[in-house]
Amino acid sequence: MNPSNSDSDSRAERILHWSRLAADTSDSFGFLQESLEFWLRQFEMNYIAVVEAKRGQWELLADSGSEQELPFEELGVVLDEERPHSSGAWRILPLLIGPGQAKLLVVLLREDDRSVSASMLQEDAQHLGGLWQSAAKNERRQWRLDRLEAILEIAAQWNQTHEMTPLLHRMAEASTRLLQAERASIFLWDKANSILVGRPALGVEGNALEIPDNAGLVGHVVQTGEVGRVDENHKQDAALVNREVDRQLNFDTRTLLCVPLRGIDGEIFGAFEVINKENGNFHLEDEEALTELAAHAAVALENTQEREQLVSTQRHLAEEAAAGIEWVGECAAIESLRKTIQRIASTELAVLVLGENGTGKDVVARMTHFLSDRRDQPFVAVNCAAISETLLESELFGHEKGSFTGAHEERAGKFETANGGTLFLDEIGDMSLDGQASLLRVLEDKVVVRVGGSRPIATDTRVFAATNQDLVQLVREKKFREDLYYRLNVVTLELPPLRDRGDDIVLLADFFLRSFAQRARRPVPKFTSAARRRLLEHTWPGNVRELRNLMERLAYLSEENRIDASDLSFIIAPNEVESNLHALHRSLSDATREFQVEFITRHIDAAKGRMTEAAENLGLHRSNLYRKMKQLGMSVEEQ
Repeated sequence: MNPSNSDSDSRAERILHWSRLAADTSDSFGFLQESLEFWLRQFEMNYIAVVEAKRGQWELLADSGSEQELPFEELGVVLDEERPHSSGAWRILPLLIGPGQAKLLVVLLREDDRSVSASMLQEDAQHLGGLWQSAAKNERRQWRLDRLEAILEIAAQWNQTHEMTPLLHRMAEASTRLLQAERASIFLWDKANSILVGRPALGVEGNALEIPDNAGLVGHVVQTGEVGRVDENHKQDAALVNREVDRQLNFDTRTLLCVPLRGIDGEIFGAFEVINKENGNFHLEDEEALTELAAHAAVALENTQEREQLVSTQRHLAEEAAAGIEWVGECAAIESLRKTIQRIASTELAVLVLGENGTGKDVVARMTHFLSDRRDQPFVAVNCAAISETLLESELFGHEKGSFTGAHEERAGKFETANGGTLFLDEIGDMSLDGQASLLRVLEDKVVVRVGGSRPIATDTRVFAATNQDLVQLVREKKFREDLYYRLNVVTLELPPLRDRGDDIVLLADFFLRSFAQRARRPVPKFTSAARRRLLEHTWPGNVRELRNLMERLAYLSEENRIDASDLSFIIAPNEVESNLHALHRSLSDATREFQVEFITRHIDAAKGRMTEAAENLGLHRSNLYRKMKQLGMSVEEQ
């Protein structure tokens, strides 16, 4: 088309065409390319191009027509003076699309055409520049929306990853995909040792790279807190590339982009680096995207580090607790018990522990818990006999605020607290029938509903139950639900009373005495032969708990470095027991009752009326002692 034929119409057509392109596209360089091609056809030019000066070099952004050698000297003049310039058939014009964003429009006209004036081209260039700027804004807006959507999706995935190594790999994969880079690494700063540890590091043993915290671009970033960038073929930037790392990784770094990782307190704790842009250099939008990614990465990394520290601390505490539980004994019954515990520990079976008071039913439950896969989760113990019937369900299943008088706030029950771990229900035989029904429902459905609530709460809790009562007899007497008994009685562990464990009595006495002597910071006293015989002759109605309490008193109160039989005088003498047993004129029931009354009275007197201490020495809970005294007809009011 000849420009002399209706210039105003052709200009209107060009501007209308460019305006439609700018409104419809989200690709600013695609808009520029198509606009130049349309312009070329209208004026029947030889060549048209848009160039940009970037770090001392000319970069071709878009062109149309037959390939030409650009007049570089004239380009520099126009760039410096920011005004149109002509050189033969060349027309060179500044193309302004915003402050500090000068480009040059280069036009090569046909040699026989001198009718296209610089002013005409300048007016068109102004329109083109404005529309290109509009298309670029649309592109950035759409790109930013897409990027934010991608970053939010990536961040959500990161926050679901709770282990450090998989999290770092996911971060690297997501950033390379989003920023179209070849590789990425996250460097965590070990300030104490002045090193940066980067992961993932392909080709390095352990997939982790260690470098000094002042080396290369990443060292510069963590030291200054500034974003760092290396462009291809830029000598000044290239000096920031750590070529020693390239040699170690057998890799060629061309372009780099690195941003600092800042914690919630604003302190730098690492850096996020992407390497080798797939098409050219990293640009400002990439910096913005990586900075946003780094902000989400910092939160995810800190949460994961905190969680791993908590898990590590919890595991350490669990190991310490497990190490503190020792099942001392060598008798056949105890050896058999150990083997059974080893077999059932890793299962999910419910366990019923039977035995007299003080035989160590809670120790068996804890030992099994710490040998199981649940060792890092809570172990929660509940004494069913110590909780009133009205509060039992609230204690076990929790309650909602206002569900009953005194429920001033919502509270999680023991099942929720023990979720993932083990719940030990001691004295299960003392639970009411209503409580038993609720417990059975939870064991069957693995769901609890808080008192006063309606929302079902899933619970993954292994249950141990213990009692010193004859549950079979309680089932016959309709005092214990038969279905609950069979639900709990999947595995039964029977603990022998201490009196039946033979030489284990002395082993346990030595063990407890040594432990308490260490706490008391004194030499461990030694038992005389007479004292050992006395220990073996005693019937130990309070079982291991009674023996433990006795050794604690000896460790703190005895002054000598040896313990003789006379130091055990407050143990009921065997001849007194034997005298009671040989009173044949009484029935077994009466003799047993008189023995228990006398025995309890002696312990209360020895404790000077302090019922809690007397109950502990007897191996009983205080409430159980009162219950026993009532059964024996003893007066409890004055106590």
